Amino acid sequence: MADPSSSSRTERTRVTPNAVSLAETALVQKKLRLLMELRRAGIGDVRVLGAIEKTPREKFVPPAFEDQAYENVALPIGQGQTVSQPYVVALMTEKLELGERHNALEIGTGSGYQTAVLARLCRRVFSVERHRELLRDAERRFGELHLRNIVCRFGDGTKGWPEQEPYDRVIITAAAPQVPATLIEGLAPGGILVAPVGEDHRDQQLIRIRRHDDAFSTENLGLVRFVPLVAGLPRRTEGRGLT
Repeated sequence: MADPSSSSRTERTRVTPNAVSLAETALVQKKLRLLMELRRAGIGDVRVLGAIEKTPREKFVPPAFEDQAYENVALPIGQGQTVSQPYVVALMTEKLELGERHNALEIGTGSGYQTAVLARLCRRVFSVERHRELLRDAERRFGELHLRNIVCRFGDGTKGWPEQEPYDRVIITAAAPQVPATLIEGLAPGGILVAPVGEDHRDQQLIRIRRHDDAFSTENLGLVRFVPLVAGLPRRTEGRGLT
């Protein structure tokens, strides 16, 4: 006679792979819907769309928000920061006009999602983050995804990364009343900087700055909403973590 407990164990092992398969299928469907939404919104660069498709956004959001990973919304990631909505990530990336031989400087690593998208499109990404916890988690994700062309630094992003000047491309993922002059002046001839600008979060503009030898041109790309760009590093208080 067959052992009933053995049969039930077999049933359980059969159910689990199906459940995983269904979850993966649902995730793929959500990602495809998002890609269609991005195309309808005007994102036409196939390389950018491909990078979005290959980057698992669910890995870059807290577990509580994984089911919203492929919705076109910004999500909290801790330390008062957010991961930008996919449309904004795609738009900023597209406006950078990244080539495979470019190096990109990113100010604000955050969860690492924007970083990972950039890394699939250029030679190397140099990313600066002022929150150690966020940077540590982002670097772990890069390792898990085998993204080897990302170099991170804990520091004040408003100062840039002087050792990497001149910059081919610069992307800033937080808003300041004005783009720090050090980042603009650090652009290489032909270089591009994309950043949100505005003191009030209700009136921020996404801008693109191009360097033409010693002259600069600025283009307005529309309204956005970002967390503020903060100079300096978070202060440690005795007996407490980063504040």
